[in-house]
Amino acid sequence: MNIECFTVGLFQVNTYLVRDEASGACAIIDTGESDELVRRLEALDPRPDVRAILLTHGHVDHAGALVTLQQHFDAPTYLPALERPLFEALPSQGDWFGMPQLNRRCGRIDHEVEDGASVTLGETTLHFLSTPGHTPGQGCWYTDTDIFVGDTVFSGSIGRTDFPMSDPDLMHESLRRLFRLPGQLRVHSGHGPVTTLGSELRDNPFLGFLRRELGLPEGQSFAW
Repeated sequence: MNIECFTVGLFQVNTYLVRDEASGACAIIDTGESDELVRRLEALDPRPDVRAILLTHGHVDHAGALVTLQQHFDAPTYLPALERPLFEALPSQGDWFGMPQLNRRCGRIDHEVEDGASVTLGETTLHFLSTPGHTPGQGCWYTDTDIFVGDTVFSGSIGRTDFPMSDPDLMHESLRRLFRLPGQLRVHSGHGPVTTLGSELRDNPFLGFLRRELGLPEGQSFAW
């Protein structure tokens, strides 16, 4: 599997092109809120064979350019089922943050996914893990080597829970679920650099509660 990251838009969101090396089939993970991702994908040679558009959640910086993307890459789009109310608020999300220019049309959703769902691209299978908290249905797409976490966790931080429809208690439970996955998984977040689950469990200051629950000493290297 080959991964290309495109950091786009006003919020500098990380969007991803995931390519199955055996078949060339691709998935796009998240969209940005502008037409920048489309322009950068169209500039690739060869043009990517996009078979799926996967959304981690429905905030405008992650899903706002879906209409534009679907006009150029008419691929099935997958949305976490619990994100539907937030996604349908795209026409007014800019107003929430005092930026009405960011209000966007919703685009087409072909499949609503639940925890445990999967999408296959050639020899690559992406599994869906529901991690609500930042948003009602925020989720992660992962393989046996990499995980695309949206705004669940970042290098040195976690997703905010002070937005409309956020829930701090759900976020804590989701982090508990997320960090049951193997520590060597490379973490591709919605913002910021690549990290690993193991290094975040060791060093992330927002995960102290989880280290205490697991009985892990601060600063120790973890591998499992």
